[in-house]
Amino acid sequence: MTLASGGPRRIGVFGGTFDPPHIAHLVAAIEAREVLELDVVLLVVANVPWQKEGTREISSAEHRLEMVRACAAEVEGLEVSDMEIRRGDKSYTADTLAELLASEPQAELFVIVGRDAAAGFTTWERHDEVAQMASLVVVDRPGQHSEPDPNHSWIRVDVADLEISSTDLRARIKAGRSIKFLIPEGAASVIERLKLYR
Repeated sequence: MTLASGGPRRIGVFGGTFDPPHIAHLVAAIEAREVLELDVVLLVVANVPWQKEGTREISSAEHRLEMVRACAAEVEGLEVSDMEIRRGDKSYTADTLAELLASEPQAELFVIVGRDAAAGFTTWERHDEVAQMASLVVVDRPGQHSEPDPNHSWIRVDVADLEISSTDLRARIKAGRSIKFLIPEGAASVIERLKLYR
C-alpha cells in the first residue's frame, strides 16, 4: 500500500463512544486507511457522547479509552486519541477537527462514519463546519449502499458486512455469552479485568 508522503498528512478521524470497541470498528478504520491512502486513522474516543447522553449508562471515558488502546496497540496506521477526553465536557466533531487543524494547518482531514451516522449527519452539532473542514467518508456494505445525507458530498468505502454492534456485545457480556472473535483480545482482557457490562 502506498501512502501519502512528503506533503500534508492525510488524517482519518474515526470518532465514537466505543462502548465497547469491536472488530467491525477496526475493519472499517483499516479499510478506509487503505482505500483513501491515509497516513493515519485516529480513533477518537468521545468524552461525553452528547447524542447518547441520558439514553443509557455509558462506561467511563477512561475505561473506553483503555479498551480502544488495547484494540489498536499493534495495528499499523491506527492511533488512539484522547483529545476529546482531555478537552472535557460534551464531544463535538467540529471542535475536534478545529483542534487538529490548529496543530497541523496543512493536514487533509477525513471524517469516517458508518451508514447510520451518515444518514443523520444534519443532526450533528455544527455539521456544516465539519463538512467545511474535512472530507466526509461513509463506510458501507458492498452492493447495499445506504443513502447518506444528500446535502453534502460523500466518499464511499465498501467494507465487509459485519453485523456487530456494541449494544449486542454489552448484552452478550451481561448474559455471560462469549464475545470471542467479536472483540479483540486486548479489549476483552480489559473488560474482564474491570468487570465491565456485568
